[in-house]
Amino acid sequence: MSVRTRDTLGGRAAIVGIGATEFSKDSGRSELRLAAEAVRAALDDAGLRPADVDGVVTFTMDTSPEITVAQACGMGELSFFSRVHYGGGAACATVQQAALAIAAGVAEVVVCYRAFNERSGRRFGSGVQHREPSAEGVALGWSLPFGLLTPASWVAMAAQRYLHTYGLTPEAFGHVAVTDRGYAATNPSAYFHGRPITLADHAASRWIAEPLRLLDCCQETDGGQALVVTSVERARDLPHPPAVLAAAAQGAGRAQEQMTSFYRDDLTGLPEMGVVARQLWRTSGLTPADIDVGILYDHFTPFVLMQLEEFGFCGKGEAADFVRRAELPLNTHGGQLGEAYLHGMNGIAEGVRQLRGTSVNQIPAAARILVTAGTGVPTSGLVLTGDG
Repeated sequence: MSVRTRDTLGGRAAIVGIGATEFSKDSGRSELRLAAEAVRAALDDAGLRPADVDGVVTFTMDTSPEITVAQACGMGELSFFSRVHYGGGAACATVQQAALAIAAGVAEVVVCYRAFNERSGRRFGSGVQHREPSAEGVALGWSLPFGLLTPASWVAMAAQRYLHTYGLTPEAFGHVAVTDRGYAATNPSAYFHGRPITLADHAASRWIAEPLRLLDCCQETDGGQALVVTSVERARDLPHPPAVLAAAAQGAGRAQEQMTSFYRDDLTGLPEMGVVARQLWRTSGLTPADIDVGILYDHFTPFVLMQLEEFGFCGKGEAADFVRRAELPLNTHGGQLGEAYLHGMNGIAEGVRQLRGTSVNQIPAAARILVTAGTGVPTSGLVLTGDG
């Protein structure tokens, strides 16, 4: 993989199993149990046994170690185990890691998972309450003393600049919230099932950190999600049509920090996602016009707009109108605003369902799916297609 050349990973691996717990605000059980339930469900969906698994990938932020999940699920020997850093930015990269291992012959069947009690346990939205001294944390020292303590406050800085630069109002962000909640309303698995919103509802929701309102911010969720990845050849013998990785990429931009990259030349874009976009288009050979469904990481609505612009679906400052016109089906599961906040792993599962034709909000003839991971941090993305 290089930021300058086409890589050879495309078409080498596929997602063949998806599984999740229910999405709730109080799971009543440990994060390890949530992980194990999701992994078992994904293996059942793939038609595979725990003994078939020889690789496991998760997030550095996950509290359930690979070997502990393997033991809890009845797996045997592992030849590959890995973790990916940077919170939600890791989501698509877990699948990329699995695909790399499979393409290299290091593993044959790899499970990717993420599980947490994010609502009833640790609440990421509460911000920085304690941090051990580290080189990684130094950047926060330029923001925390001035009251920028939470993810919403960090994103608000870029969001305010975006609105100022393009002469927009906070209503621009409302189009994303309305779209996501509209799909969530018809998704029985979504926490906000049956509860669509309007632009008026968005405008009436309370301020969190101007220009962000409550309905611009993703929810907090307890739950687990798992994915099973194997070779395309093996996938053809399994129960479901494979979701083939046409391309997978990670990206970090210049002057990259975690959510506080305020010293770049421009705050109105997401350079890390620009790196991912260039790699995905180069490797897959596709363009924005070829994409049937976009599953874009939506922890905060402004960053959905910036992603659309980084990928070239529209010009700078034009994404709000692009979403309003519904030119691309977005987050058909309801996203993290509407379905659940699972650090983007549930979005990958929705991409698989769209290719299988089993989404509750199925887009006819969906054959090419773009999925992205967390923004504002080093991130990742996938292009998923059918087999052939």
